[in-house]
Amino acid sequence: MPISLPTGADSVAEELDYRTGRLIAGEGGNEVRRSILPGGVRVITEAMPSLRSVSIGFWVGVGSRDEQAGMFGSTHFLEHLLFKGTTSRSALDIAQAFDEVGGESNALTAKEHTCYYARVLREDLPMAVDVLADMVSDAVIDPELLEQERGVILEELAMDQDDPTDVAFENFIEQLMGKNPLGRPIGGTPAEIQAVPRDKVWEHYQKFYTPNRLVISAAGGLEHGQVVDLVLEALNKHGWELPEGQLPEARRVRSAVELFPDSALREVQKGVEQTNIVMGCPGIIAGDDRRYAMSVLNSALGGGMSSRLFQEIREKRGLAYSTFAFSGAYSDAGYFGLYAGCLPAKAEQVQQLMRDEFEKIAVHGLTEAELAKVVGQLGGATIMGSEDAGSRMSRLGRAELDAGQFVSLDELLQRIREVTLEDVRELATWLAGHDMVTTIVR
Repeated sequence: MPISLPTGADSVAEELDYRTGRLIAGEGGNEVRRSILPGGVRVITEAMPSLRSVSIGFWVGVGSRDEQAGMFGSTHFLEHLLFKGTTSRSALDIAQAFDEVGGESNALTAKEHTCYYARVLREDLPMAVDVLADMVSDAVIDPELLEQERGVILEELAMDQDDPTDVAFENFIEQLMGKNPLGRPIGGTPAEIQAVPRDKVWEHYQKFYTPNRLVISAAGGLEHGQVVDLVLEALNKHGWELPEGQLPEARRVRSAVELFPDSALREVQKGVEQTNIVMGCPGIIAGDDRRYAMSVLNSALGGGMSSRLFQEIREKRGLAYSTFAFSGAYSDAGYFGLYAGCLPAKAEQVQQLMRDEFEKIAVHGLTEAELAKVVGQLGGATIMGSEDAGSRMSRLGRAELDAGQFVSLDELLQRIREVTLEDVRELATWLAGHDMVTTIVR
């Protein structure tokens, strides 16, 4: 069974010895431990004794969907600005700290969380924790540097607009989600980035970058107690108050809402040689028990060179170079879709083939051979994808911040193997019962 990761009063009482933390799981000589620290800071680690490096992430439970009018784009803006300096470090100091030890650092903004992460040798972990804690807790958001970075972000958005595939997916999500805040672009629009003032970005930072919203996940050659000590030392050093008994911020409530798409068809003219087609419908939300069947459906329909879409559209007919199925899930909504890029003259035929292959599964399901192949494919990919510290760090952070449950690799593989032909067909039939929307970028 998945292991619950509570955030209420019981968990604080249970884990008063936060340096030791609670043993969550142990696999192949690795140990997963979790602690709730003063201030409601959560630390979850996986010790991987054979590794000489450590991947660590500082996760904040805020994403683009949490922005209010007047501050759209602030979450992505902060992702950039936290690297621009603190009261004790300049942007160059932050960059040099990692460069001089051969480490890596970066950040990502998503619709429901933000993460600042690094990978370093285990002897350099104290430096990484101190720098990341400094960035998260004591950023300056200097007005002059903010204006400079505004130009950098506008360049990033312009670069994305030059990629027709990115444009197609961004428009598809916006079109499908309608007025749901999940439909807003993660990076903001050029107009929003140009308009958002420094005081709104600062307000966003002050509201969401707090101890009880912070999750720190780490994996690699580490000791849990050392990570806890380093985190407490760094956050206290850089000015955060960490009161005893403070509860972590409650996780997002997972409850599906109805989506009202903007339109059935959206066409975007970019003057490109290839037509990019994205078509799809509302899907399942995060944590839905059908997520394992969704993985099987995605893989069988469009997850590899032997998938139905690839075989029918590319291999048998040569109509496209790239075609696949995809899905995404959030706390209150999700999506399922199909993609292909092809010459304009072939677009209508390709769209029909994508619909046909999906509807065949909705009506007739998969074959036993397909199911066996996909289960093997997903099992192998899951294991190989978990063999580096970065993926394990990310998995821990998402489990703590988003899911509230830790699922071991063995159980994950078991749940995939338990998916039946009827599970996949029922899910495909349920998805097919929704109206499809189509986005075309020409």
